[in-house]
Amino acid sequence: MSLKYMDKRRLYLANLLRRVSNKYGVAIWKAVRDRLLNPRRRRVTVNISKLNRYTSEGEIVVVPGKVVGSGNMSHKIIVGAYSYSLTAKKKLLEAGCEVLLIEELVSRYPDGKGVKIIV
Repeated sequence: MSLKYMDKRRLYLANLLRRVSNKYGVAIWKAVRDRLLNPRRRRVTVNISKLNRYTSEGEIVVVPGKVVGSGNMSHKIIVGAYSYSLTAKKKLLEAGCEVLLIEELVSRYPDGKGVKIIV
């Protein structure tokens, strides 16, 4: 992949995830990094209904892509994603979820314990 056309935030985040993964010896951040570096046609998009289906109360999840607002959330979780649609962010906040960017999630949980990848 050519780094010439990659946006600055995606490149910064990929480098951050690589450094944290190497420092703590955690494979989860390397897996998230690999998903973020996919070409545009293979990037991840996750609906709120999928988050609701595959998580339970109090879990910590990371989405290496965009969260969109289709569906409803019935429990509280901590979500870290590359980006959110406006409706998704609104629905998650109304459900009492904590909405973070991946950078914030990595700084809060650098060891990756309890973090689950949703794709």
